Amino acid sequence: MSTMSETAKLVTATDLMDLPDDGYRYELVHGHLVRDLPPGPRHGAIAFRLALRLGMWAQEQATGEVFAAETGFKLQSDPDTVRAPDISFVSSAQLPAAGLPDEYLGPPDVAVEVLSPSDQQSAVAEKIRDYLGAGCQQVWIVSIEMRTVTLYKAETDVRVFTAADTLVGDGPLAGFQFDVADIFGGVYR
Repeated sequence: MSTMSETAKLVTATDLMDLPDDGYRYELVHGHLVRDLPPGPRHGAIAFRLALRLGMWAQEQATGEVFAAETGFKLQSDPDTVRAPDISFVSSAQLPAAGLPDEYLGPPDVAVEVLSPSDQQSAVAEKIRDYLGAGCQQVWIVSIEMRTVTLYKAETDVRVFTAADTLVGDGPLAGFQFDVADIFGGVYR
């Protein structure tokens, strides 16, 4: 991840929405643009497998909406922070009654990040703090290399699920479960 310019004028969430498509993925962190390279195929396959399971469950149970990568959520204002998790879940209770808007929603109930080889530990920790600080109830960090899903409810309330475990959802995802190994299956090293 690289910050475009530390000395540039602070960017707003509206400015971010108006950026032309240049093939990169951007997030807004405390008013500064952060650019990511598109992730590779292992990342995409794992994110898809998990999003598919979560999306099918949410649709069958009518519990909320699952959003794919590139969906921005405004986590902070003045300066603005807009994050785009790889997968996110917003419960029905948090969705606008008038339908989904064109502008950014507030924080999701659950944010899922699938780690890429280029992700730096400090940047991942900052994302976790941003999500939890904005009101996300859970943050999931999926490590391809470790074949784990780490669930954060707070920075000090952390549980690690390995490929030998079944992750059983609670809170906004009560009733959702999956075998962790299933999302990693068939991904070649």
